[in-house]
Amino acid sequence: MCGICGFVSFAGWSPAMLQAMNEVIFRRGPDGEGSLHSGTVGLAMRRLAIIDVAGGAQPVYNEDRSVAVVFNGEIYNYRSLREGLRARGHEFRSNSDTEVLVHLYEERGADLVRELEGMFAFALWDSRKEALLLARDRLGIKPLFIAQLAGGVLFGSEIKSLLTTGLVSRELDRQALDQFLTYTFIPAPRTIYRAITKIPPGTTVTIGPRGEASARCYWEVPDPQAVQRTPAEWAERVEAGLLRAVESHLVSDVPVGAFLSGGVDSGLMVAMMAAATERPVETFTVGFAEAGSSFMDERVYARMIAQRYRLNHHEINVEPRVTDIIQDIVAAFDEPFADDSVIPSYYVSQAAARFVKVALTGLGGDELFGGYRRHLGVRVGDAYRGVPRWLRERVVDPIIRRLPEPRTSSDLVDHL
Repeated sequence: MCGICGFVSFAGWSPAMLQAMNEVIFRRGPDGEGSLHSGTVGLAMRRLAIIDVAGGAQPVYNEDRSVAVVFNGEIYNYRSLREGLRARGHEFRSNSDTEVLVHLYEERGADLVRELEGMFAFALWDSRKEALLLARDRLGIKPLFIAQLAGGVLFGSEIKSLLTTGLVSRELDRQALDQFLTYTFIPAPRTIYRAITKIPPGTTVTIGPRGEASARCYWEVPDPQAVQRTPAEWAERVEAGLLRAVESHLVSDVPVGAFLSGGVDSGLMVAMMAAATERPVETFTVGFAEAGSSFMDERVYARMIAQRYRLNHHEINVEPRVTDIIQDIVAAFDEPFADDSVIPSYYVSQAAARFVKVALTGLGGDELFGGYRRHLGVRVGDAYRGVPRWLRERVVDPIIRRLPEPRTSSDLVDHL
């Protein structure tokens, strides 16, 4: 994880302000920092070194230094992109994935994002056009916030970088608050602050020499109905795609491990990791010592997977003390969220950091493949609507309303 921040200014914003924006995101990149302040533009970043540890310092420039970029993320197809760019005459000064961005931009402009496979947020300055290009990956894995002010435009990986300038109003966005209470998170482009927005996933924003900003969506979820395949063909393509994704995520110059929950998603992921690497995969599972904890203890399932695939498995047994860590969590997120899984994630990340610098997770598997009860409810709901209305209202609904609330954290009654 790295972090970027900066601005385009028409009010003489200083290098000291840029440095302050960068310092508040130190935890995102303890391995190094870099910055560019020239005329109206300021770019800065904090680096967590993963690829080309020794030579990947940022900002990164093209051959004549007319294009500069700060980058957060990883480009998984950077090696093939670099080979093509070199064959077409581009000169590289490092082995980092970041450097492909400036050379791709020379050829394709803002359309360079269409060539990228990975997770990313970056800010690229074109000094000849006096234009700043901000871009976010297709699914919005990497965050990027922006505030358009009278004196210029601020951007950053975290909201705190923008707030620390003292230029941004902290007035709450009441519509965003309503969305949070409805969805338990705040969808893009809103944030909890009226003056700050999220750049949506799959979007680029170009800021011109007079401060004019234009946003463009460069990717949308493909329509699965556009291609007709049998279930067996889809299964084969999904398996091949997952394996390719896992293998691409293992490209790193530092140790890579995995969080293993014992579920299907992380279990499948580490099985593919084990098949793609020669050394035993370092895996981590958290368990809670406190009796009656509301968090599910998944260690028994994780042990079965670890034994099956000969993993170098670590179990972290903790007694959760939310009061000890809540300030760190709140400071990291910058705006309201309602996912208590951040607590076990905090503990397992803390423990894993002693062994590896990068850890893969199975997050997103349930969303992609309908693994939650609410997804089952969509299918059951279609059948339930076929039940006569009088039977639903007079028999089924009254029974459900009389069910007692569980003493555990189970949400089964709520789903019913």
